[in-house]
Amino acid sequence: MTLVIAGERSGVGKTTITLAILSFLTQKGYQVQSFKVGPDYIDPMFHSAVTGSSSYNLDPILTSLDYLKSSFNLRSTNKDLALVEGVMGLFDGLNSENCLYYGSTAHVALILDLPVVLVLDCAKLSGSVAAIAHGFRSYNRNLNLVGVILNRVASQRHLELIQSGLESISMPVLGVLFRQDNLVLPERHLGLVPTAELDNLSQVLAHLVSLVTDNFNWDILLPLLKVNKAQSCYSSNSKVPICSLSIAIAKDKAFSFYYPDQLENLEALGAKLIPWSPLHDFAPPENCSGFLFGGGFPEVFAEDLSANEPVKKSILSAIQKGLPTYAECGGLIYLSKSLKDHQQNIWPMVGAIGVQTKMTTSLTLGYRKVKSLGPTDLFSKGTTLIGHEFHYSQIDNYDSNNHIDPLFSMSHYASSSKLSWQEGYRLENLQASYLHLHFGQSDHIARKFLNSCAQFSAIS
Repeated sequence: MTLVIAGERSGVGKTTITLAILSFLTQKGYQVQSFKVGPDYIDPMFHSAVTGSSSYNLDPILTSLDYLKSSFNLRSTNKDLALVEGVMGLFDGLNSENCLYYGSTAHVALILDLPVVLVLDCAKLSGSVAAIAHGFRSYNRNLNLVGVILNRVASQRHLELIQSGLESISMPVLGVLFRQDNLVLPERHLGLVPTAELDNLSQVLAHLVSLVTDNFNWDILLPLLKVNKAQSCYSSNSKVPICSLSIAIAKDKAFSFYYPDQLENLEALGAKLIPWSPLHDFAPPENCSGFLFGGGFPEVFAEDLSANEPVKKSILSAIQKGLPTYAECGGLIYLSKSLKDHQQNIWPMVGAIGVQTKMTTSLTLGYRKVKSLGPTDLFSKGTTLIGHEFHYSQIDNYDSNNHIDPLFSMSHYASSSKLSWQEGYRLENLQASYLHLHFGQSDHIARKFLNSCAQFSAIS
């Protein structure tokens, strides 16, 4: 089996419910594998903080249907239980020829043939909860909606009113979470504040366990969560290492957005990933053959990043000497000349890319289709890929004297519009863009990057 935790919309408490279930199961001694539908980086961090294992994204748009299936089966093997957290509302996705909600939680559940539990926000509702549940169950009868979890229930009387309606449509209630005004996971502009910045996470998780121990129907939930070993028996093709190189990967509170299977893929190909901190270290790791700068929150830590002059100079020097470098979103901001924050403070950054960036109040969000405009350390010219944007910053000023070529021609994914624009920057050895990519869509990307790193290592 394996269960999908879905929501009727965003903000109904999917992550809270997921963390509560994972915490309870982990406390009981189960080995649990978690997944997250869509391109989210932060929710999987919370999963991992509970289970002690990496949580993997299930995104058929950024990868492929075959990759999604094989990754799910592979990661579930040798685990007792597995749980999938959905994204947005159950049927919120993109329109395609074969599916009206492509990439949605419902789509992934149908692909993997998994049962779904719907989380309902019961605040300001009573009998209408049943109508909502009935509508979701009726919308696609091929979807196995096995029950609901009621969140933000005000009182026992409130619960009785809701249950009466649900009984009339024979909808099982698999869990109840009463309203907890003091149970709030802090958020900021890109979602939840990451786990590394929270001091009270263990107390929150312990409180969640106490809330669900007696209020969830574990007799029904546990069998649904058990991994089907026969179905999950999947043997991945072993990768032949193509190199033995050290790659420096920026990982700290400012840079934390990485898909774990991408990093595991690089390691399987022979790379030794060395985590380091642009916030706190005075130099990158010695004798590395490549740089990876993921996304994150450089804008939150801009003052400290800017003040670390030794590491900025070391990075700039290494890039100027030809060290292969790949940067996404926050990484692009950090490698730019400067960042203007919301208070209009300007913080000098590394300066490897001749642009200035600034924070805005406007969110850039969505899947993108891109084509590489030239050969780089990662992409052959004309390579077509799907990526995702999610940021509140933009390029403020471009210095044309730096002679940096654009990286991609980009357009909206699954859109009838023919509008396209240029995105990202490329030098001979540096590629940086706002776009987040998942290398699961093409093994060629990781191999090409490591080959470039090997060539640099051979001549340096």
